[in-house]
Amino acid sequence: MASVSELYDVGWEDMRDNRNSEQIVDVGEELISEHASKLGDDVWIIYEQVMIAALDCSRDDLALNCLQELKKQFPDSHRVKRLTGMRLEALERYDEANKHYDAILQEDPTNTAARKRKISILKAQGKSTEAIRELNEYLEQFVGDQEAWHELSELYINEHDYGKAAFCLEELMMTNPHNHLYCEQYAEVKYTQGGLENLELSRKYFAQALRLNNRNMRALFGLYMSASHIAASPKVSAKVKKDNMKYAAWAAAQINRAYKLAGRGAKENKCSVKAVEEMLESMQITMS
Repeated sequence: MASVSELYDVGWEDMRDNRNSEQIVDVGEELISEHASKLGDDVWIIYEQVMIAALDCSRDDLALNCLQELKKQFPDSHRVKRLTGMRLEALERYDEANKHYDAILQEDPTNTAARKRKISILKAQGKSTEAIRELNEYLEQFVGDQEAWHELSELYINEHDYGKAAFCLEELMMTNPHNHLYCEQYAEVKYTQGGLENLELSRKYFAQALRLNNRNMRALFGLYMSASHIAASPKVSAKVKKDNMKYAAWAAAQINRAYKLAGRGAKENKCSVKAVEEMLESMQITMS
């Protein structure tokens, strides 16, 4: 028998990962179909999370079953009404979903979850401009919502508005300076913006991401690329050129080392190492 602790160990936090959702569905479906009576009040948490995972996996039959049980137990709950709206979103019945969220907000204007769902509908419909406007209005009231700042940065990136995306990521780094992913994403935005000043900022934040997590391969590649471009710029001094060639050479060595460690004895990984070596060699980074 699968236990409640095993279900939680799957990891509810990352509901965007379909593999996690599939695991949740597999374990949760067994729990609620065969052992629901033994779970006590924990069963309602399981119903909720299994329903969300089922929506991710296009299992509307399971999602509907979970939702019906939750409605019986909590008929007037805003949380269950939001789940109803999420199911309608999954079925692309956006107008109906919006009506559910509007009803929640009419009763509770401070319900942040319902407001976020309305923004997610705009995004799903490809209405990026409207989603950005609504998200900015939301952040005027809930400035500390890190998830909302991150979502706004992604919307700006999709619109190629890198200056505003960088601002959102700066807000996130101020709130959580030890999050290596925020540093890496900020560095990627500055790298995309281009120009010597942005490249130097990019290199600095790729290095900071590596300082916070030395296994961040995207940051390692980013450090290599940003340092390489700075070293190749005709606008930099001989010292800056030499320093950045050192940074690039160090990053190249670390990339090769990581691929070799990951691919011990595996033929396909040996091919990957060779491809990486050829890519690095094509940049012609030398210490001369």
